[in-house]
Amino acid sequence: MARRGEALREHILWTAKDAFLELGFERTSMDEVSARASTSKRSLYAHFESKERLFLAVIDLVRGLFLGRLKTPADYGDDPVEALTLFCARYLEILLYEPSIQTMRVSMAEIDRFPDGAAQYFDVMFEQVQLLVQTFLQIRFSLQTEPSERAAQQLLADLLHPRLPRALFGIDTLAKNFGEEGLSNDFDLKPVRDAVGRLISSLRA
Repeated sequence: MARRGEALREHILWTAKDAFLELGFERTSMDEVSARASTSKRSLYAHFESKERLFLAVIDLVRGLFLGRLKTPADYGDDPVEALTLFCARYLEILLYEPSIQTMRVSMAEIDRFPDGAAQYFDVMFEQVQLLVQTFLQIRFSLQTEPSERAAQQLLADLLHPRLPRALFGIDTLAKNFGEEGLSNDFDLKPVRDAVGRLISSLRA
C-alpha cells in the first residue's frame, strides 16, 4: 500500500537524510530524492516546497533523533558518578557514529547557505549537552550556576579533544553502528570514567 500523508513525509525525510549524507547538498537533487523514496516529484514538493526546506527538515530530524537517543544524565542511574559516566559515554558513542560525523561535515560545508541550520545543529550537539551536564552537576553535586557551567565545559572539552577533530578530519575510523536502545557493550568506558573521575575529584577538593 502506497504511503500517504505523514507516513510519506517521514519516509521522504529519512530517504533525504541518507541522500544528503552520501552525496552532500549540492549533488542531491529533488529528482534523486523522489527516485530513492519511490514517490513522484509532485508528492515530494507537496511536502517540501524546495530542496532547501527539505535539508532544514532533515537537520530538525537529526536533532530530534540525537536528543531522543541521548536522554539526560539522570536517566542512566541513581549513582551520580556512574550516571554521568554512562551519559558521557553514550554522548561520545552517538557523536562519533559515522552518520553523525557525516551530518556535521555536511552542515559545516553549508554554513554560508544555511547559517541558522548550522547554528541549530551546533546548539543541540554541544550547547544542549553542556546544559544537561551543567544542570545535573548543579542538582546532584550542589553547585552554583557558574561553577557548574565551568565544570560542564571542562568535562566536555576533556571528552571531545582530540576525539572529535580526529573523527571530523578522517584520522580515526568511524563507528558504523551503535546500540539503538543504549550504550553498546563493547564501548570502552575507561577514558570516559577517567575524565569524569578527574572532574569529580576537582569538585570535591
